[in-house]
Amino acid sequence: MAEKVLVTGGGGYIGSHCVVELIKAGYHPVVVDNFSNAVRGEGDVPESIRRIEKFLDTSIEFHELDLLDQPGLEKLFKKHSFSAVIHFAGLKAVGESVEQPLRYYRVNLTASMNLLEVMQAHKVHNLVFSSSATVYGDPQRLPIDEQHPVGGCTNPYGQSKYFIEEMIKDHCKAEKDWNAMLLRYFNPIGAHSSGLIGEDPQGIPNNLLPYVAQVAVGRRECLSVYGNDYDTLDGTGVRDYIHVVDLAKGHIAALKKLKDGCGCKVYNLGTGTGYSVLQMVKAMEKASGKEIKYKIAPRREGDIASCYADPRLADKELGWKAKFDLERMCEDLWRWQSKNPTGFSDGTAS
Repeated sequence: MAEKVLVTGGGGYIGSHCVVELIKAGYHPVVVDNFSNAVRGEGDVPESIRRIEKFLDTSIEFHELDLLDQPGLEKLFKKHSFSAVIHFAGLKAVGESVEQPLRYYRVNLTASMNLLEVMQAHKVHNLVFSSSATVYGDPQRLPIDEQHPVGGCTNPYGQSKYFIEEMIKDHCKAEKDWNAMLLRYFNPIGAHSSGLIGEDPQGIPNNLLPYVAQVAVGRRECLSVYGNDYDTLDGTGVRDYIHVVDLAKGHIAALKKLKDGCGCKVYNLGTGTGYSVLQMVKAMEKASGKEIKYKIAPRREGDIASCYADPRLADKELGWKAKFDLERMCEDLWRWQSKNPTGFSDGTAS
């Protein structure tokens, strides 16, 4: 019988792609989401999950649930015997976190504490946590490996991820039968090759590539490039962009590693290559065949100049490495955006 894995925030961008890879790998995902980053489809199921059911010809159990609702979480754990939890749920925009720090701490930390407490009560001791390279703060050296100092975060979003990592580490020290994978993502982009699921930000996109794609498809007029005076090749910020499907497959590798009774482990999930904002604009112009208009704007608070991974530890210990190149990432992103010009609310891909 397939192992049941609880996926929190499974209706969102990364979570939904992970659900696809879980099913393909023979797991039985149970998805919870509160629709803060997911689009409601027919039958009060996330549109992303509805589409996955269609193209994989399967059914997926979904529960609308906010992790701040601990009694609701208790009820779910009483119903199921989970072998592991993959925890994506949380608020995730750097700029918004600078404007609303208390909201980010309340939601992200309380939700994670509730989850850990309910897992402990129901003897579910295997966890994969969706962390972030923002825990490294302003890098002291590049590329960033897992030994790089953490905690000097430049924004409350990154700080909340750091605090959650520390909670999980402390809990694993206290409870020796726990195993946890802390996966520090770099910058996920791209979409499923079908063009049926992808990133659909609600409101104005906080991340670069969804905004670029929306300019290319004519949904937005112009991209604002925040800062062109960084110490980089063209003055714009440099980041490590990773295909969301590669990222999802990293979670499958992490789940398998939990079987080794590994305790608490940290892995970077990135490509090891950094690209500037203007390089990404050019790559998306090539993929879409469209001109992408942009203007230079002041730097945003909380941003840093460069950030890219040393991903060798994940290759060595998880047997995982990113496969897709920049061209493929942009092609898949454009396929999703052109098929769904207004995101999941567009009916053309249904």
